[in-house]
Amino acid sequence: MSRSEGTVVRQKERRWIVTRRARALLWVLPLLFVSVSFCVYLAALAGADRLLSVRDPVAKADIIVVLGGDGPPRAARAAALWNEGVAPRVLVSGDGDCNYIRRAMIERGVDGDAIEVECLSRNTRENAAFSGPILKRHNVREAVLVTSWFHSRRALATFAASSSDIRWMSVPAEPPMSSLALAFDTLGIQIFKEYIKLPWYDLSSFVLALMDQTTAAREGS
Repeated sequence: MSRSEGTVVRQKERRWIVTRRARALLWVLPLLFVSVSFCVYLAALAGADRLLSVRDPVAKADIIVVLGGDGPPRAARAAALWNEGVAPRVLVSGDGDCNYIRRAMIERGVDGDAIEVECLSRNTRENAAFSGPILKRHNVREAVLVTSWFHSRRALATFAASSSDIRWMSVPAEPPMSSLALAFDTLGIQIFKEYIKLPWYDLSSFVLALMDQTTAAREGS
């Protein structure tokens, strides 16, 4: 074999090695990305209870406000609180399953006359905004807020900002399963999304408050 022929053979071998490594990377990189993503997902679920939830001691209140969106566990939690005598009235807020929650609570022993529904709100901020006038009408000073555990921190902050004259207590529905089990359930995705929604709500609330202050300053000048 001549020197030129040997050079050609070595070049072909190098190209073959490079091609083989590139093909291997095409398999390894996606697998690595999926593995890292799943580890981050598991870590987020493991820390969700500490980072996303708020639990206050149960105390007497004027009303129980239960949010729609995950009806069965929230209805069960609110019904149990009413049956314990925590508050005489219940307000159900949320357009998706407000009537279902009312029926479920009645089935669990809650007096239907004690339940009022607000079925127009489509998100947490509207839950708080649309519930405000109802709470004022009932002269509410202390309220228990019932939602899912992973939604409780954002919900509590939203209601506290919207109705700051009310003392809010967060008593959420508890996790139905372990963090590992949640990873393979659709609920796990909802919990993971909450990590995005929480800072977004904080930022948007800050911007809205700043706009309100600017408007007030202009009207006062």
